[in-house]
Amino acid sequence: MLARFVGLLFAFVGVIHLLPAFGVFSARRLETAYGVSLDTADLQLLMRHRAALFGIVAVVLIAAAFHQPLRVAAWWIGMFSMGSYVLLALTTSGLGERLVRVAWADVLGMALLALAAVLGGRSWS
Repeated sequence: MLARFVGLLFAFVGVIHLLPAFGVFSARRLETAYGVSLDTADLQLLMRHRAALFGIVAVVLIAAAFHQPLRVAAWWIGMFSMGSYVLLALTTSGLGERLVRVAWADVLGMALLALAAVLGGRSWS
């Protein structure tokens, strides 16, 4: 039962990463989600590529929900993905409201992965 709950935590954090991944299909969707203007093709490419990377992280986290041997690697990937954004957000002044909201979503995701680590403990190895 506990292993299933830990799996659900991984799946939920995977979904947090999956939502922005849909931005790969549309720069307009990214502009709306993040409250930013992507007024050049260069910025659109960079942000759409960022969305694709979120998709990769999401797939790893969701796969770890069902395949226990992936959990340690998925944990580190998820924590680094979210932690790096939170750190950058904390050291950047003047962020828009939507980008601050993204940081809070990442804090939530990190807390859920921390809970998964505590509950999953030695069963990951």
